[in-house]
Amino acid sequence: MIKITNLDKTYGQGSIAVKALKNVSISVEEGEFVSIMGPSGSGKSTLMNIIGCLDRATYGNYQLDDVNVSELNDNDLAGIRNLKIGFVFQSFNLLPRISALKNVELPMIYAGIHHKERQRRAIEALSRVGLKDRMNHKPNEMSGGQKQRVAIARALVNRPPLILADEPTGNLDSMSSEDIMNQFQKLNDEGVTVLIVTHELDIANHTKRIITFADGYLTSDKIVETPLIASQLLHEKQNAFKESLQGGK
Repeated sequence: MIKITNLDKTYGQGSIAVKALKNVSISVEEGEFVSIMGPSGSGKSTLMNIIGCLDRATYGNYQLDDVNVSELNDNDLAGIRNLKIGFVFQSFNLLPRISALKNVELPMIYAGIHHKERQRRAIEALSRVGLKDRMNHKPNEMSGGQKQRVAIARALVNRPPLILADEPTGNLDSMSSEDIMNQFQKLNDEGVTVLIVTHELDIANHTKRIITFADGYLTSDKIVETPLIASQLLHEKQNAFKESLQGGK
């Protein structure tokens, strides 16, 4: 699905030029579940922006589903973003004054989908992440974990084959983080390709492959032999939480 070859990304020019990515080559097959790790400034978010067609490489080649993205114009890039890629961000990026349902409908408005079909798909997507009963609530009436589930529903509503998530658990507590990783594992089990940027090893260990960056270079690319199962860990944490409440009585 993704093939990146000898990719460089430089910001600025001359003496103030900063090379964010240096000679990066990566392939990701359809249906993989991959995390991208590295400290701040390592290049991981820059790579995610290029994969998501939000930025362009300075040098090198990027192919998505056999399409040479490097050669596309801005309109073509926007079309690919809307049809092939779903985005999930650390800060949720929800519009605060409209309901969860309306937030999830937004990508379909840009895709030109009729109102009734938009509503049907949005309700279906919110049901998949367990939020059908909250669809008329606004973001400020929801917890952080619920907001991120709305963001996931919005990301999958156009049925893209690729989900990109940039620090999706960065603003969440451990139980909500397990819930979100459970949602991603379910999507991956259904065949969706999922890429996650994270600086947390315990989150990365829920995926099936970890790619690590440092100073713009790809430093390691490893298979996770036994990925953590989020549903099991979430169940354990929920039970521990219930026991702590009972113990406090």
